[in-house]
Amino acid sequence: MLTSPADHFTATTRTVSTVTRGDEQLRLVTAGRTCAAPPAEVWAALVTPDRIERWLAPVSGTLEEGGRFQVEGNAGGEILRCAEPDALALTWVFDGTTSWVDVSLRPVEGGTLLQVDHSVPRDEHYATYGPGATGIGWEMMLMGLAEHLAVPDAPRPSPDDLPDLRGYLADAGAAWGEAAAADGDDADEARAAARRCVAAYVGEPDADS
Repeated sequence: MLTSPADHFTATTRTVSTVTRGDEQLRLVTAGRTCAAPPAEVWAALVTPDRIERWLAPVSGTLEEGGRFQVEGNAGGEILRCAEPDALALTWVFDGTTSWVDVSLRPVEGGTLLQVDHSVPRDEHYATYGPGATGIGWEMMLMGLAEHLAVPDAPRPSPDDLPDLRGYLADAGAAWGEAAAADGDDADEARAAARRCVAAYVGEPDADS
């Protein structure tokens, strides 16, 4: 890994808010960071299958507007919008639950500001694990993307090649809990959900259970 987990952590912004889609109120989980590459290069890394495999996982399907995709071992869905080089919108179907992802790219000093907005149901899963269940996943994807953009030809690292990320996950989980509390979630419940979320990510028993 070229950049330390601590530097990846500080490079990421995290916010939580509430949005309405149709008649349903959803939690909007937003992760962002500046990528050290121009928008065209970041866009190519987001939509080219053999590049996606190097920073995320193999992906199949038709990667264009109206097409469907499936990330190996993860979510699938429909590509609702694919507006090169700055906007991508998807449905995100995982474990039978549908949510919505909007990705935006904007040129800034030092590269491209990449923002991921993920609208998720405020359901039992959210109540149990909070926004970190979604947010940590996205910021780890952004971590992989940043590493890929630094060395585009490098293969996706195996888990054995990665540093110990438990401290990173603990910090990220706590940060998502605070973001939820800042938007009005009960602070004690948000922090407890964050602890459960981190425990799930690292495969350790939750102290609150």
